[in-house]
Amino acid sequence: MSRSRKLALVVIVPVLLFAAVQLVPYGRNHANPPDGALVAFDSPATKQLAERACFDCHSNRTKWPWYSNIAPISWRIQRHVDEGRGELNLTAFDPASEDMADAAGEAGETITKGEMPPADYLLAHPEARLSSAEKQALVAGLDRTFAVFVEREKQYKLEKERRSGRE
Repeated sequence: MSRSRKLALVVIVPVLLFAAVQLVPYGRNHANPPDGALVAFDSPATKQLAERACFDCHSNRTKWPWYSNIAPISWRIQRHVDEGRGELNLTAFDPASEDMADAAGEAGETITKGEMPPADYLLAHPEARLSSAEKQALVAGLDRTFAVFVEREKQYKLEKERRSGRE
């Protein structure tokens, strides 16, 4: 095989594969569902910080950037949003959902540990990057907002520790 044919294959095959993955429909449903029950934030400041750092994945108010239409990036973004809304949806909050209530109780701790917002999200969304003081304010505000769930989560962890100590 000639060098020019090899080079053509090296260029053409990836281009064709890229074009083919664009046909996969997953990751392009960007119609935000209607809002449900908005979380009753403890203050406007907490709400503003949450909107800035959390709402794209944890609400029905996702802002879909242009690159969210390009596979395979669109798949990752769609999965993040689906999982985020499933865990804790700040614009369709259902305290009767055990998973959502657990996530609400752990929201501040998750931010404190640096697990949220994810690093790859922050690369594309520098406006979501919070200073140390803003993180502390958001964590404190979310802990106040979700106080009943934070307390329930603490009690659950204590009970779990007691049970494991007895075994």
